[in-house]
Amino acid sequence: MKLLEARDIVKQFSNHLALNKVNLAVDEGSIYGLLGPNGAGKTTMIRIINQITAPDDGEIFFNNHKLKANDVFDIGYLPEERGLYRKMKVGEQAIYFAQLKGLSRSDAISKLKDWFVKFEIQAWWDKKVEELSKGMQQKIQFITTVIHEPKLLIFDEPFSGFDPINANIIKQEILELKKKGATIIFSTHNMESVEELCTHITLINESVSLLEGPMDTIRRNYSLDEYEIGFRGDVNLLKATLTTQYKIIENKQRNGKNFVRVRILNNISTNDLLKTMLSSGNIISFREIIPSMNDIFIKVVEDASKKVNKISGLNPEN
Repeated sequence: MKLLEARDIVKQFSNHLALNKVNLAVDEGSIYGLLGPNGAGKTTMIRIINQITAPDDGEIFFNNHKLKANDVFDIGYLPEERGLYRKMKVGEQAIYFAQLKGLSRSDAISKLKDWFVKFEIQAWWDKKVEELSKGMQQKIQFITTVIHEPKLLIFDEPFSGFDPINANIIKQEILELKKKGATIIFSTHNMESVEELCTHITLINESVSLLEGPMDTIRRNYSLDEYEIGFRGDVNLLKATLTTQYKIIENKQRNGKNFVRVRILNNISTNDLLKTMLSSGNIISFREIIPSMNDIFIKVVEDASKKVNKISGLNPEN
């Protein structure tokens, strides 16, 4: 079931087209990656979902109905640009934000105390925000984003400002929230986090969606039919054995063993590749090379730019 659907969203600011018929279909209980370079239109889409701004055309559906004003109580949004009142005490500020999301003061205090214990930050309750480091402030904002247990959570660069240890703590909390039933939209430039957390992605560039779908399917669709094979044997003999049906991309040694990266050409089967290699030595490992989301991100964006340049008559080499 889809918790959120964005259908043909269009948004224009003065002479800048921010979104051009962009679609999202976010499954309930999924972690959905909203990806793209700076200025692609991601933040505009997030602001539309949060009703901070409205689309010029298109519709947003949330929980099987057209998005309406009070849906804000079922959405939690952690923006990339954080905002806390620096002179206000942490505890009172957290209570204030929780009440804005519909919690009573007593419920807010109870839930906040639990989170402060979980993050081991009880000593910060009566401190002013300006006394905290950036990472500490990030934890407070994370808590105030999730405190009302919304159906949809939107995290825009949630690991910004965190050291690796605290980034991992937040990552585990995001996975725990998913396990408890939350649906999460996750916007980041960190492709390793995308691979680790996301089940589906949409890649936006220059206002249009270039790529969308299940992440595992996308990675396999961009596979180049390449394999890394570890073997003990004569590399020169292997090169002579592999005919024009194969291409050796890379050859290296690790711990006294040879590893070759081979691309299969002409729809030859992996069984045929292994049979051919057996005449050159003993095979000790075999794995398919699946492209990373970082590689796919770069390729898709670069290909789109080349296409635009070709249509406009521009030469990117000049």
